Formats: sequence, C-alpha cells, structure tokens
Amino acid sequence: MPGRMERNAGKTNVAVIGAGPAGLMAAEAAARAGALVRIFDRMPSPARKFLMAGKSGLNITHVEAGTRTPYGCPPLMPMVDAFGPEAIRDWMADLGQASFTGSTGRIFPKAMKASPLLRAWLSRLDGLGVTLDRRAEWTGWSEDALTFADGTRVTQDATVLALGGASWRRLGSDGGWTARMPEHVTPFASANVGFVVDWSDHMTRHFGAPVKNTGLIVGGITHRGEFTLSARGLEGGGIYPLTPQLRNGAALALDLKPDLTEAEVRARLARRGKASLSTHLRKAPRLSAVQIALLQEFARPLPDDLAPILKHLPVPLRGPRPMDEAISTAGGLRWDAVDDTLMLRDRPGTFAAGEMLDWEAPTGGYLLTACLATGRWAGRHAAAWAQR
Repeated sequence: MPGRMERNAGKTNVAVIGAGPAGLMAAEAAARAGALVRIFDRMPSPARKFLMAGKSGLNITHVEAGTRTPYGCPPLMPMVDAFGPEAIRDWMADLGQASFTGSTGRIFPKAMKASPLLRAWLSRLDGLGVTLDRRAEWTGWSEDALTFADGTRVTQDATVLALGGASWRRLGSDGGWTARMPEHVTPFASANVGFVVDWSDHMTRHFGAPVKNTGLIVGGITHRGEFTLSARGLEGGGIYPLTPQLRNGAALALDLKPDLTEAEVRARLARRGKASLSTHLRKAPRLSAVQIALLQEFARPLPDDLAPILKHLPVPLRGPRPMDEAISTAGGLRWDAVDDTLMLRDRPGTFAAGEMLDWEAPTGGYLLTACLATGRWAGRHAAAWAQR
C-alpha cells in the first residue's frame, strides 16, 4: 500500500474508509466531482452486508422513502430529498439494472439480487479511477495522516468515514470505530431485530410458523404485519418497525381478530354448541393453529369471556435479541458532532456517512436509501472541501 495518495494533475485526493453502500456511493460522488478517490476496507471483499441483504431479494428503496415518517430524523431529510427513490431508480438504470415496485411500495432490482448491481457499480468506480484497498484496517489518525494496522500512513485532502453500525460483526460492522471518538457517540442499540420470549415446551411445534392476520398493539396503536415464531422469540417484518418502542420498554399485545370488533368476536364465540374449544376457536372466529397456540400460551387459564383477550392478548417480552443478530443499529455519531455537510466539527476535512450516523429506520428499503443518500452527500462535500 503506497504511503501517500499520488495526485493527478487537476485532481484532488479523497480517502473513503469503508466499502459498504455509503462508502461506495461517497466514492462515486467524489470521483464524479473531480476527485482522485481511494477506498480502504478491512474486509477481503467489499459490501458484504449489502450482498447478504440481497440474497433473498434486494429491497433497495421504497416509494415512501422521501417522506419524513419512516425516519423521524430532520437532519437526514435534505439528503434523502436530494437522492430519494426516483433518483435511486435512475442511478440503477444507468448501471444497467432495471427495477420494479412491489405491491407494498418496496422497490427491487429486476434481478432480485445484489451481486449484479454490485459488479456493475464496482466496474463504474474503476472506470472513474477509484481504487480499492482491501484488508486495510484503519486505526485512526496520526496528526493529519490516516493510519492503518500494517503501519501505513496515508495523507489526503479530505476523508469520508463510512464505517457502519455495530451489527453483523462477521460482515465487517462491529462499531469499533467509536473508541476513536467516544465523546461524540450515542451508544449503539439493536434495531430491526427480534424480541425474546420464554416459550413453554408445547410451543416448539409452532417454531417457524408465520403469524398472519394479526394486529400488533404498541402504545395503543394497532399495526399490521406478518411475524414469525422462533425458538428465540418473535421475529420478522411485522415486529421490526416496532423495535424503537419495544426496545424502550413499551408493552406488546396481539389482536388476533383485527378486522372484527370485540362485540363481533363475542357474537361468533357465542355459537359454540358441542365442539371442543380448539375446534370452536378454529371455526367460529376462524383462528389459525398458531393463533390458538398463542392464546393458550399467554392467557391460561382462559376466561369465560374470550372476546377481550382475543382482541388484546399481552405478550411478555424479555428484551431484544443481541445486537449482532440485528439487521441494523440505532445510535452512533451524534448529529451535533457534524455540520450540515456531514463534516466532523472537530476534524475539518473529515466527513461521515451511512449507518455510523445516529439515525434509525425500518427495513423495506429505507435503510439503504439513507445509506446511499448520506454517502452521496458526504462524497460531494468532501470533494468540494478538497478543491478549496
């Protein structure tokens, strides 16, 4: 690894630390703005978490990602507004990756995988003169130079840090960078993660079963979404958006018949006849086997009037799963540590992007949208700083 980034005539030097989506987008934006860009990543190959997320269908953005509701983070919104769903689709199309919108507003590449998009993206970066140093572990600063684990020092005109959050350690995001700027960091917490439930043995046969047509009640509001029972607790897309409230101690209850009122449920239950209770619950209010199991798990001994408990079944949670199992993390570099260009206030010329910033979003395309948008923002401003 050369000790200094060589300067081309008329170009500037921008170092990007981290080769995830935010780092790659920062590199592209800086290179397009005229900078000579070099990416450093400690892993043997780039964008490992991006590739893992795309194995089951890369949900890269969402038609509603340009609204404020999913993020609840005002400083983030100018960046998302500047590079939102339509801009991301255009960017993908320029890479030869057509996209489509699913029934829920989620946007996917037609290839339904991350690997074709990543290959096209890396090829573009190569064409822009961007270089990628693999197995290059950044360790901090020595005066104005970047330092690396092998003893290399690299000087540069501007730097973009895109070091990720603290989930999926094996893919490169372990939050270790926080030790280099602890005074500016909100502690990380699990986001988009399952929650622990201590099941009784009779629930074992239902592990892996999806729970459908069920409302999730948090803070008096009923949310709709499918989730899954596992040996570890509750997981899945219906649970993940509720992580901030549940992580902070909000109670969870289930509405097993969200499309019926309590009076309608009671009226159906009144027509029992000689059927067993399980058969009656299956036929009258039409509960699924897993819903009946949940009722038995959390409401025994069952009351005579089942309607209220069917409409509000408390679920005792024992906290979120460990951070390394989380899809993403909350916390990170505080917004008061950066200015509106994403430059660190106490280290001029150093910018931050992606999940290392303190924002949180649900899955469904919102995460990647913000990573790409902040990467683009930081990359453009880093190039402008280097050209002063």
